[in-house]
Amino acid sequence: MKKLFTNLTFWVLTAIILGVLLGHYNPEFALKPILEKGVKLNLFISEFEIKTTFSEFLSSIFISTVKLFINPIIFLTITLGIISMGDLKKVGKVGAKALIYFEIVTTVALIIGILVANILRPGDGVVTQDIKGGDISKYTQSAEQFSWVKFFWDNVTLQVLVVAIVLGVALSNYSGRQAVVNFLSPISKKVFWALHKVMLLAPIGAFGGMAFTIAKYGIKTLLPLAKLMGTVYTTMALFIFVVLYFILRYYKISLWGFLKYIREELLIVLGTSSSEAALPSLMEKLEEMGCSKSVVGLVVPAGYSFNLDGTTIYLSMAVIFLAQVFNVHLDIQQILTIIGILMVTSKGAAGVTGSGFIVLASTLTAIKVIPVEGLALLLGVDRFMSEARAITNFIGNGVATVWISNNENEFDRNKMNYAFKHIEATENIITDNIKN
Repeated sequence: MKKLFTNLTFWVLTAIILGVLLGHYNPEFALKPILEKGVKLNLFISEFEIKTTFSEFLSSIFISTVKLFINPIIFLTITLGIISMGDLKKVGKVGAKALIYFEIVTTVALIIGILVANILRPGDGVVTQDIKGGDISKYTQSAEQFSWVKFFWDNVTLQVLVVAIVLGVALSNYSGRQAVVNFLSPISKKVFWALHKVMLLAPIGAFGGMAFTIAKYGIKTLLPLAKLMGTVYTTMALFIFVVLYFILRYYKISLWGFLKYIREELLIVLGTSSSEAALPSLMEKLEEMGCSKSVVGLVVPAGYSFNLDGTTIYLSMAVIFLAQVFNVHLDIQQILTIIGILMVTSKGAAGVTGSGFIVLASTLTAIKVIPVEGLALLLGVDRFMSEARAITNFIGNGVATVWISNNENEFDRNKMNYAFKHIEATENIITDNIKN
C-alpha cells in the first residue's frame, strides 16, 4: 500500500478524476476569481501568467514552472551530446534524417486525417446557427501576420536549439573540451534533480487544468460536435496504434511497452493539455530507455516544432469538417492543395500563440473556398480536443527519437529491457496493493 501512495501515476490519475468532478458539480468554485485582473511576472526566460480563476491558476503555475526547465535541459543535453559525439558529420546526418522522418510521418498523418474525415463525414448535419462561437478576429489577424521569420523569432526553443548546436560544434574542436564536459555535467544533474522535485506537483497542475476545462466549457458543449470529437479521437488512436506501432515494430520494440513506460508523462499531458509540461521528463526517460543523449537532444526539441502528428491530423480534419458544414465540395485538386499547404503551415503551429487556430485560419484564407468564420464552430470544443492533439504529438516525438536512435545504432536495448521490466514490476506491486 505504501508503494501505491508514493506512485506519481496514481496521484495524477486521482487528481484528473477529482478535477472532472469539481468542474462538473461545482463549476462556480472552480472558476472562482482570485484576482480582478491577470498579472504577468517575468522570471528569466519564462513568463508566469497568474490567471483570474482558481483552477486555471493551479494549472498555469505548474506549466510555467516546468517551462523554466525546458530550454536549460535542451541546451545542456545538446551541447554535451555533440561534444561527446565528436563526429560532426554524424550530427548533420542525424539532423537531416530527423527532418526527413518528420516530413514523411506528418504527411502520412495529414492524409489519414483527410481520408477518415471524408469517410465518416462529421460535418454533415451540423446546424451553424445553433452553435455559439467566440471572437475569431484575433486568429485571422494573426494568420495574416504569420511569417517564418516571426515563427523563429517567437520560438525560444528553436533559438536555444540552434545556439546549442553551434556551441557544441565549436567546442567539439576545442582542445579543452573535457574541462567543459566536467563543468556542464554536474549542472545538468542538478537541473534534472530540481525537475524531479517540481514534477511532484504534477497532480496539482492536472487537477487545476481538468477542473477549469470541465467548469468553463461543460459536458453539454460537446453534444453538437460530438461526432467531430469522436472522429478526431478515433483517427488519432488509429494513427498511434497502427502507424506508430509499425514504426516501432520495425526495430522489434513494443509500442504498448513504450506507452506504459511513459504513462506518468501521458497523464500529465492529459491533465494539463500541454505537451510542454512533460517534455523535459520525456527527454530524461528516453535516455534512461537507451537512446543516446545527442540523439535525444537533437530530435525531441526539433520534433516539438516540426513533428506535430496530432496537430496535423486535427488541422486536416478541421478543414474537411468545415467544408462539409458549409456544403463546399472539394475536388481532388483542391484536396491536394490543402495537403500541400498544411505540409508547410502545420510546421509553424508550435511557435505561434493560438497555434492550431492561427494555422487553420491561414489555411482557409489560402484555399479561399471555405468561410473563415467557420472557426467559431470549433472554439467551444477545441480545449477538449487539445488533449488528443498534445498526447499524439508527445507520443509521436518519443517514437521518432527511439526510431532514429535505432537507425543510427545509438540505442542500448539492454537499458530498454531493464526500464520496461522495472515498470512491469512496479505495476504488479501496485495491483497487489489495490487487491489487498
